[in-house]
Amino acid sequence: MQKITWLTAPLLEKVMREAKSRGAGVFKISSFTKGDKFKSLVFTVLSARTKDETTLAACKRLFSKYKGVRELANAEPKDVEKLLYGVGFFTVKSKHIIALSRRLLADFNGRVPADFEALLSLPGVGRKTANVVLAHAFGLPAIGVDVHVHRISNRLGIVRTKKPEDTERKLVQIVPESLQPVFNIALVSHGQTTCLPRTPFCSRCVLYEYCRRAGVGKSL
Repeated sequence: MQKITWLTAPLLEKVMREAKSRGAGVFKISSFTKGDKFKSLVFTVLSARTKDETTLAACKRLFSKYKGVRELANAEPKDVEKLLYGVGFFTVKSKHIIALSRRLLADFNGRVPADFEALLSLPGVGRKTANVVLAHAFGLPAIGVDVHVHRISNRLGIVRTKKPEDTERKLVQIVPESLQPVFNIALVSHGQTTCLPRTPFCSRCVLYEYCRRAGVGKSL
């Protein structure tokens, strides 16, 4: 399948620069994780069906009490639940965070593995989480597909898919590998600030000339 010829590193950098200037919430995550792969994993697990701001606040509470994988592996679920209150499905996710911490200690010497299948073996980790961690935490070619990436990829017209997993499979074929580590954060930040779900700001979009505006009705 042919790669997207117009998609370049300078263009994605411009997308992220514009989004950052407009206060995209996704950039607050990197300032919190600061390259800590375990924090990146935990944040991504907790972020499913939860706004980044809510997830970030919960992570700050969590890591203010539990400094790392060993502490969380020994934590009581009820104590973790209290810290994660407000996060979607926080009761289930509390159990997952403790269980994956124990699995990391048992099977990976307490380190987050840089391997897709190994990540999928961890409790609470699905395809999107595994890919996001590989791209964001390790800088590897992978594309995590959340609601923003799925929506914008279809709106641009570079895919025509119904399910995020189908979007992921097509994107990894057409997005150059060198751009895959930043593709998710570029589209997520763009989706948070410009390419909004219902009324996108097409008039200020740096991707406008490449966009087919599939499914777009009213725009600003």
